Amino acid sequence: MPIVQIELFEGRTVEQKREMAAKVTEAIVDSLGVPAEAVRIIMRDMAPENFAVAGKLRADK
Repeated sequence: MPIVQIELFEGRTVEQKREMAAKVTEAIVDSLGVPAEAVRIIMRDMAPENFAVAGKLRADK
């Protein structure tokens, strides 16, 4: 059973997440040959102040 974890910045719509889940599931089914029912996807929304690159918060961009 493949389990995929995806970290996202807050602000995506439910429709965007729904579409992404369908496409990620399709890619896993195609590449691994597992049934769609076996695919699990965990999405985590993250505030921009909880992510930094090169010492700078994403919220400061």
